Amino acid sequence: MALGNESRHGMWSSRWLFVLAAAGSAVGLGNIWKFPYIVGEHGGGAFVLVYLACILLIGVPIMMSETLLGRAGRESPINTMRKLTTTHNKSRFWVAIGWMGVVAGILILSYYAVIAGWALFYIWRMASGTYEGATPEFAQETFASFQAEPLHMMAWQTLFMILTVYIVGRGVIKGLETAIRWFMPLLFVLLIVLLGYSSQSGGFDEAVTFMFRFNWESLTPQAVLIAMGQAFFTLSLGMGTIMAYGAYLPNNTSIAGTVFTIAALDTLVAIAAGLVIFPIVFANGLATDSGPGLMFVTIPLAFSMLPGGAIFGAVFFLLVSFAAITSAISLTEPALAYLVEEYNAKRRRVSITLGVLCWLLGIGSVLSFNAWSDMPLLGQPTFFALVDHFSQNILLPLGGLLISLFAAYVLPKTVLAEQLGIRSGFGRTIWVLLTGIVAPLSVLLVFISALWPGGFDRLLALVA
Repeated sequence: MALGNESRHGMWSSRWLFVLAAAGSAVGLGNIWKFPYIVGEHGGGAFVLVYLACILLIGVPIMMSETLLGRAGRESPINTMRKLTTTHNKSRFWVAIGWMGVVAGILILSYYAVIAGWALFYIWRMASGTYEGATPEFAQETFASFQAEPLHMMAWQTLFMILTVYIVGRGVIKGLETAIRWFMPLLFVLLIVLLGYSSQSGGFDEAVTFMFRFNWESLTPQAVLIAMGQAFFTLSLGMGTIMAYGAYLPNNTSIAGTVFTIAALDTLVAIAAGLVIFPIVFANGLATDSGPGLMFVTIPLAFSMLPGGAIFGAVFFLLVSFAAITSAISLTEPALAYLVEEYNAKRRRVSITLGVLCWLLGIGSVLSFNAWSDMPLLGQPTFFALVDHFSQNILLPLGGLLISLFAAYVLPKTVLAEQLGIRSGFGRTIWVLLTGIVAPLSVLLVFISALWPGGFDRLLALVA
């Protein structure tokens, strides 16, 4: 398949726009609270080293695979896989990669918009001075009362979906590029401002120790498995987003260099987020292990105890909202691009349709925190938990696994040579080793661990 073709949806005007778009997809709510927390709990600096190794050995090869498939096909993930399998006479089974990405994106956005709506609400909540002089009990009760009101949650979910639909409906240049040009630089600026603020909070040294001390005793096999999973999920792999964005990548752009840049940016943002959050938490003697509550209970309380906390707390949730919106617009792209191609539909009309679909599915997640909180579904405690489990623990790992196998063993060498410049036998061997063996085996371990809790430890016990 010769180079030179272009996507019918438009093209990124530069390599850096693709870098910022893909980094925007990767940088989300998980970077803000999950990564710093798991670093502190699983060996600090030792965990960071393992995580970086996993990024290089798992995340980067799969991301390169997704990007090259997208650029080779120049269409939506579904039609890209159709095109590649038809052109090179391969099994149509591999088209499932595209379908899984589309479904995963819609499911994830349906509940992601709900959580992102919380962040929008907390911008106003912090700026209004609600938490000035607040107690831990007040912070917890405020969050609980917000979750107990489905109409209130739906209002903020709706606002977030309207913003997402508006941006993606304007197209690659007017919509995606314009949003990325503004949101990503602003995100980095806000992060730097908050870093400067948190460094003066009084808990910076303790936070650095918490995140980066080399505690090898905490680096268990389970911690290594967590590092593998985080390296895979943090780069938005397996959901078709990177493949869709790769379709808009100029031909003269180095895929390898670009992907390494994206991985570095994503990791730096995650580490910086930890250095924003934990100094403030430690300065006030608050808990570090409260999961989602860290963002919506502990952090508002921590900011309220510091000078200028109301303003900087609002800035923090503005940062979180920017991270959420850049991830959300990427989640819609695989499905949107496919529907535009398949039915020759107007992009704006399709974006509204998908937005309504995700909004309706999201109502189930809203109700999971109140009216449906005691309604188990298919082995999961709530509708929200079911959608999260099916998308994150089944569709994404399977998608990543199939992408790596297709790129390593099915895609012809000529396509690799055109897209990655891999022409030597040595380069091909390294590619197959990482993409065809290390990456899929690692994702398979994460997959098994997610479906069989405790199974990894049992397997290790058997081997020992």
